[in-house]
Amino acid sequence: MTCFRYWQRAPGRHAWVSQNVSNHFNDGVNIRYVAVGNEPFLRTYNGSFLQNTLPAMQNIQGALAQAGLSSRVKVTVPLNADVYQSSSGRPSDGDFRADIRDLMLSIIKFQSDNGSPFTVNIYPFISLYNDPNFPVDYAFFDGTSSPVVDGSITYTNVFDANHDTLIWALRKNGFGNLPIIVGEIGWPTDGDMNANLQFAQKFNQGFITHISTGQGTPMRPGPIDAYLFSLIDEDEKSIQPGNFERHWGIYTFDGLPKYQMNLGVTNGGPVRARNVKYLDKKWCVFRPTASLADANVAPSVSYACANADCTSLGFMTSCGGLDARGNISYAFNSYYQKNDQDDVACGFNNLATITDKDPTTSTCRFEIMIETDSGSSWMTDSIQSRFALVFHLLYLYCLFLTMF
Repeated sequence: MTCFRYWQRAPGRHAWVSQNVSNHFNDGVNIRYVAVGNEPFLRTYNGSFLQNTLPAMQNIQGALAQAGLSSRVKVTVPLNADVYQSSSGRPSDGDFRADIRDLMLSIIKFQSDNGSPFTVNIYPFISLYNDPNFPVDYAFFDGTSSPVVDGSITYTNVFDANHDTLIWALRKNGFGNLPIIVGEIGWPTDGDMNANLQFAQKFNQGFITHISTGQGTPMRPGPIDAYLFSLIDEDEKSIQPGNFERHWGIYTFDGLPKYQMNLGVTNGGPVRARNVKYLDKKWCVFRPTASLADANVAPSVSYACANADCTSLGFMTSCGGLDARGNISYAFNSYYQKNDQDDVACGFNNLATITDKDPTTSTCRFEIMIETDSGSSWMTDSIQSRFALVFHLLYLYCLFLTMF
């Protein structure tokens, strides 16, 4: 988000567009959008970006125009779905959030004037995560026992209802024809009781099938422009919103499809990455002779988890069935693998030992790190394979470019 300040300086924004857009565009990359920030109006930001977002969009638009790209590359800002709301829960009562309504209308007018789309991130999983009373079946696409009736329209899934709440908000403010992009939508596979492989496959497959009909939603018939989030897991992503944040990937970090999907084309499902090279088959585990009562156990586990990833440990997660010793071993191994199996990373006050016996269970995978020079190669192989998935948004530090 600090790029906002950089973009406010003329040399900065022109240099950025030249380096990150023009160079790639001229090399044949089909760049359609530059996204300024990501969900800048989240309430958790306490208004930090209210004054910067629109000026940054205007500056990037000006730089694109000077580069001769403004007719082909559009500026947008991905917004969380909480920038609009409905007091009744019915889409027809939708409008923009009162505290940012004037700013939203200024941004929308800018987008309308420049032919840019409104980009929104819609996450039914978050609705379920935040509300224990949210009907689970309403998050999916195969019917619900708790539909939302809005006049003559009955909504059987929260995506359509959320999408149409935005349509109503735009219509009420004179922008009913503004194009919409669903910039992110998906379902995590771990880190929460509702984040699992079964629900993720059900949701993503249901969403792909839902939009592949081209019928759209009741208030916006026609094709929906949407991007599944995300291609791979992100083991260093902030978990402030929840442990699930590191598990949105359709692929594991090492290029294994977590589940299969029918993408509507021949041989169009996710395929396993090729030429992935792993480190040795060895793991760091809790020493069998070590005592759970050892005073060093708790601080050692805390250190390992703080510097690696233990988000698969928890109630009803993939590794939630491990016993105490298993939990400790998982934490130690996560740290050990993240440090490329350095022997020093398997010390923990002599509580740990290296083993060649795989501690993986039927649901909990004890990972082996890939060789660092193979991390990018599997991505290239995977993208070059017949992976016809609706496109993943590639995140940069402060923004992402949509590439086809």
